[in-house]
Amino acid sequence: MTTTAPGSTPAGSTPVGTTAAGSKAAVRARAVAGLRPGYQAELADGTDRFFAPRRADCPWCGSARLHVRLRTRDLMQHKPGRFLLDECGDCGHVFQNPQLTLTGLEFYYRDFYDGLGEQRLGSVFGTRSKVYRSRARSVLAFDAGPAAWLDVGTGHGHFCETARELFPETRFDGLDLSEGVQLAERHGRLAHGFRGSFPELAPTLAGQYDVLSMFHYLEHSTDPARELAAARAALRPGGLLLIEVPDPQCRSARLLGRWWLPWLQPQHLNLMPVANLRRRLGELGFEVLLEQHDEPHDPVDLLAACWLLLDAVAPREDAPWLPGKPPGRLRRLLRGAVVLAGAPALLLATLLDRLLAPFAARAGLSNAYRLLARRDAQP
Repeated sequence: MTTTAPGSTPAGSTPVGTTAAGSKAAVRARAVAGLRPGYQAELADGTDRFFAPRRADCPWCGSARLHVRLRTRDLMQHKPGRFLLDECGDCGHVFQNPQLTLTGLEFYYRDFYDGLGEQRLGSVFGTRSKVYRSRARSVLAFDAGPAAWLDVGTGHGHFCETARELFPETRFDGLDLSEGVQLAERHGRLAHGFRGSFPELAPTLAGQYDVLSMFHYLEHSTDPARELAAARAALRPGGLLLIEVPDPQCRSARLLGRWWLPWLQPQHLNLMPVANLRRRLGELGFEVLLEQHDEPHDPVDLLAACWLLLDAVAPREDAPWLPGKPPGRLRRLLRGAVVLAGAPALLLATLLDRLLAPFAARAGLSNAYRLLARRDAQP
């Protein structure tokens, strides 16, 4: 049974005299208006409390040889704040410095994957079946029928829903901090959805899984080493760990600078070169079975860079964390005109991304890498 708030319309219906797009815009406008007082109260004292003290050493290897890799802002939601990424001169690890506190993470994640952003992001993730099948196929040659699979950072569970086509007898569970994992369980994409911190939940999941996946999850973690230790604990002896993360050493990251989408500030806290991750897995008792750069490449770098640049110069969409009054009709029309004028550039960028995709790995342009590792048989 579907319930609706007073004055709202049931999902899928459109009030008389309005278009579906107009109805969605009206719903969003009401949601933004409702959230605005809370956001403005939070921001009244600035953003300093969202950041931990700046650290002087690399969180991966402890080296003090740090240099600034990137200075940027929130290019996705346009929430206030300045963000800096440092790079280690010894191991190449790239990390946010100063790093967000738990309060800061809650503030910047809010309304991105859920709330205001849930419908938009959910529809994006729900249309990536080809990507999900590629990820699942990485496991087939090493385990054709795992009994239980845990997807950490599962979001709305769309990967598990697709992977079940290749592994119909496997039980797929998911874990995430957001409420999306509970929605995924209700929609039947997951057998069970765990909501919370993986390292904190890992002791209760110890030794339960044949396969554990982390797709674009580790870079969001405040402590990747702790996450990897939790993965070892949750896996059965001989179990498989499948990881996919952005590659901070790819040429696209250098060429596109702040407009390279996988920097994703302020959400991405740690970005690891592949050699670092291989070494750490070995220290934890894993044997790396597979390393891929071609397959995990997502051919959207140029398109995303064009869109981020276009979005940065266009008048802002209304958001509860932005100062001032909601945009009037003129501002909304001007934004539409800017986006329309940039359409040819977006189309060209899309074509170039697709043309370059077959050569991305060989040219050092692959924006991600994937590792599959087997846990040792030690208890």
